[in-house]
Order: sequence, then C-alpha cells, then structure tokens
Amino acid sequence: MIQLPITENEQQQRLDRFLKKYFRNAPLSRIYKMIRKDVKVNGRRAKEDAQLQLGDVVTVFIGEEEAEVLSARPAAVKAKRQFKILFEDENVLLLEKPYGLLVHGDATEKKNTLANQAVDYLIETGAYVPRREKTFVPSPANRLDRNTTGIVIFGKNALALQALNRMLREKDYIEKYYLTAVKGSLSEELHLKGYLEKDERKNQVRILQEQVEGSRAIETKARPIKEGSGCTLVEVQLITGRTHQIRAHLSSVGYPVIGDEKYGDSRLNDKIRKQYGLSSQFLHAYRLRFADGLPPLSYLKGREFVAPLPPLLQTVEEGLFEGGRCRKVQPGEKNAAKRNRNTKKRES
Repeated sequence: MIQLPITENEQQQRLDRFLKKYFRNAPLSRIYKMIRKDVKVNGRRAKEDAQLQLGDVVTVFIGEEEAEVLSARPAAVKAKRQFKILFEDENVLLLEKPYGLLVHGDATEKKNTLANQAVDYLIETGAYVPRREKTFVPSPANRLDRNTTGIVIFGKNALALQALNRMLREKDYIEKYYLTAVKGSLSEELHLKGYLEKDERKNQVRILQEQVEGSRAIETKARPIKEGSGCTLVEVQLITGRTHQIRAHLSSVGYPVIGDEKYGDSRLNDKIRKQYGLSSQFLHAYRLRFADGLPPLSYLKGREFVAPLPPLLQTVEEGLFEGGRCRKVQPGEKNAAKRNRNTKKRES
C-alpha cells in the first residue's frame, strides 16, 4: 500500500490523469484496473473522472516493488543551456528560444530540448525540486518550430500552467506577434482566414478556402512594417495557432517567408543564403501581450514582453531594408497591390 497526499501541484485534475502521470510506465488498462480494484480517495472508492482537491489522500493497494517499476523515471541528463531569460517570477518563465532547438523532444532528439534545459535551470535555482513532486514538471504552454526563434512561456507550477493553457486556448487573453520577412511588396494589412490540412507523412500543410474532413480553421493578421529589396518586413498576429500556419498562410496569398524551404521561393532563398548565411525561415516570435489574465496570473493583465531579433536576423533585416529605414508607401500602391493579388489568384 502507498499513500499519495495531493499537493498544490496535483490538485484540480482527474484521478485517472494523476495516476497515469505518477505511474508513468503503466498502460492505461492497468491504471483503470487500479481504479476499479486498488484505489481509494480519502478512504472511499472513486471514479476515474473524480476531481482531486488539495489535501486529498490517494491510497493505492499495490506492492512497493510494482509501484517502483511503474513509477520509475529515466535518469536525468543535463542539457547545455542555450536560451535567454526574458522574464521570470514565482509563476511563469518566459524564455527566448534560439534557432535549431526543439521545444519538446521528437524521434530525432529527446534529450537536448528547451523543455529539458528549462527544467535543469529551475532545479539549479531551487524553483523546482523533483523529489517533492509526485507528477508535476514545469512545462511550456506554447511551442515553436525547431527553426523559429522567440518567446516560449513556461508554467512553473500546476495552477499557473493550467491558467496559461486555458489563456492560450481561448481568445482575448494572450496576443502573440511574430516578425517575418516575406518576398514581395506588401503595402496593406491582411486579415486572412481559411482552413489548414496537414499531411503527417510529409510534415507539410495545405491551405484551403473550404473546410474538408480533418482540416482546421485558421486566422492570421499580417501588417507591413518596412519595404525594400523586393521584400517586406511584416508583423504577424496569430489568432489561431496551427502547425506551419504563418508560413503556409502567407505563401498561399503570394508572400512566402524568406528562407522557408517548405513553402518559400527557392531562388530567393538561395540568394539570401549566399548573401547572409540564412538557411531557414525568417520567423521570430517577438512580442507577447497579456490582454487579460486568469488566476493566479491576473496580475499579468496589460503586461507586454518583447524579444529582440537574434543577431543573424538583425543582419538580414538591416541588409534587406536599408538599415531599417522605412520606405513610405506611395499613393496608389495599395490598389496596385490588391490588383496584383487578384491577378495571381485568377492565374492560379
């Protein structure tokens, strides 16, 4: 028999999910068998969807040897720190993710990830003590592609992480803005809507104007900032957050992201690579605004955080846009840009 008191970082979750996290090596069938025969909450039988509260005690009637096997964790592997800290308090950690680093592990890399680096950092500072936690691990609430740089938000405790996940899932809480450079002269703001269909085999997406089975609604806003060298520096606001959304959505209307091998212009990419050494997409999650906040993060309402472009992207920006000077959009260019886009749509 083992007893598991519910602490702040375990509360407000279903019994089955808590047990699956604690007995991480057990198949779901074993978890549900435990709940039916071997588990009590505060001395009583409970259903799998019972909500655990602070102070509850979960008792599991299994042998200690089996419990150790089912709950064993792999030995920790220290990952070299590559991120910068943008902001930190007792609830959240905002990190600047560099180029080439995965947020979570995948088939190609499981150890050296931003998530693991962040956990190592929090262990070093004493903000996270693994031996005190039964199931909780500080985790990112959002993710970026391997070669996209910028802000990633971590919840340092369970209540903060739950709030962040809900705030990102629902609208009107967190506004996410990206900087990107695209091919073409974009002279007016775009408000794009459509549907995204993913090809898992190719790890690529397709933008549709009508919904089909398996596709998901997307919404993207793009505002031009600077023009030059046949390109435009653009601020993008993600209303929804889907895989490759910005890159595929902008490419679908004739403004491919510079350096993007999947959805971009190969000739321009080759030119930019030779001139600046940029071998991947120019895409940076640079600004995060808390329009509102849920407890325990209500105090973040109105706060805004900005991560500057990494050095290579700064060099590309200065080279393409004449040292960052804005070129005034001339009268009639907006209408001309609209006519060009309409022409491209008819031709395609």
